Amino acid sequence: MTREYLKKASLTSASDASDVQETVRKILADIEAGGDDTAREYAAKFDKYEGNIILTAEEIEAAAALVPDKLKADIQFAHANVKRFAEAQKATVSDVEIEVVPGLIAGQKAIPVDAAGCYVPGGRYSHIASAIMTVTTAKVAGCNHIIATSPPRPGVGVAPAIVYAAHICGADTIMALGGVQGIAAMTFGLFGLPKANILVGPGNQFVAEAKRHLFGRVGIDMIAGPTDSLILADRTADAHVVGTDLVSQAEHGYNSPVWLVTDSKDLAEDVMARIPALIDDLPEVNRENAAAAWRDYAEVIVCADREDMAACSDEYAPEHLTVQAEDLPWWKNRLSCYGSLFLGEETTVSYGDKAAGTNHVLPTSGAASYTGGLSVHKYMKIVTWQQATREGSRDVAIATARISRLEGMEGHARSADVRLAKYFPGENFDLSADA
Repeated sequence: MTREYLKKASLTSASDASDVQETVRKILADIEAGGDDTAREYAAKFDKYEGNIILTAEEIEAAAALVPDKLKADIQFAHANVKRFAEAQKATVSDVEIEVVPGLIAGQKAIPVDAAGCYVPGGRYSHIASAIMTVTTAKVAGCNHIIATSPPRPGVGVAPAIVYAAHICGADTIMALGGVQGIAAMTFGLFGLPKANILVGPGNQFVAEAKRHLFGRVGIDMIAGPTDSLILADRTADAHVVGTDLVSQAEHGYNSPVWLVTDSKDLAEDVMARIPALIDDLPEVNRENAAAAWRDYAEVIVCADREDMAACSDEYAPEHLTVQAEDLPWWKNRLSCYGSLFLGEETTVSYGDKAAGTNHVLPTSGAASYTGGLSVHKYMKIVTWQQATREGSRDVAIATARISRLEGMEGHARSADVRLAKYFPGENFDLSADA
């Protein structure tokens, strides 16, 4: 049995590609040349905002006072979970020291970057969870200065809940600056801030393009496209739950793909029949996104068996991967390409997006085939060092000289020669390339 597409996407992320490169390039060049004043001009133009760029302690306190106590408790709960998981991740990285050969010691050190820039979307949706995910992991990693920036709203500024979340999670500076100008300010070290060594966090196509353009001058977590989600479901899955989960992810944006892969045509048809009503039941702004995403980007695929389902999933390499099927250990061991995995009906992508502890900044557009999502490791440089005694360097120097000459790199060879001559006078070494 070949795979059967009960629903095939009419568009892909490539179909929606917009040429924003020149716009972003110009804004970045303008801000780098004009500094703080130009960044303020772009804030007034795009965000309709002319207030403080760097929030004061009083403004942070005032924003926190606007956040209901119940929401504060929820943010604290999510922060505690993300922090706990990030601390466990950090514990997997340790300094190493090994005597490679007698007298030659080599090692590795994990060093956090000095300054991290965290972008928190705040346009149509206030991404409170993005502040928690990005700032908390940077804090646990040990970054010395953490900057959080988010688009301000006219007459309001940054959403109070975002300000509160960024503050309790450990941001040293909170900026009211969105889009390319926010990315530029963190990269170029405007407003008296240290230049960010790494930029993290999701954003729209202009933010993604700015990060792409600046990569190399500064590190980035990833270049993110529209969020995507895939559900693997067998005949035992609950069609209503599966449909609800698909729609919950489609509401991210009009171009957010959702995919259902199953070996049960009956389940697939049942889910598809439920989707229109589930979408119609959403609030209007969410409904528009979900309807467009389902219409243009969603796919429903019927496979021969679970092995074919797993192979299909690995080919898509989804950002979010949910399994609602029997024998969860089999799926956990078999699947290999995903940003984050959600095993069983009792968990869902929404948990990971908001409060479960794993990070929601994840690879999109198939990038999960070669990379994972944001973690403390993204903020840390794994560097190496070595130290040797004179006797310990002897054989390494001989090998280095010969290999270097074979490669035609005489200067490298001589840096080994000079040590052999100094440390072992009177000894004759055959250091020619053909020795």
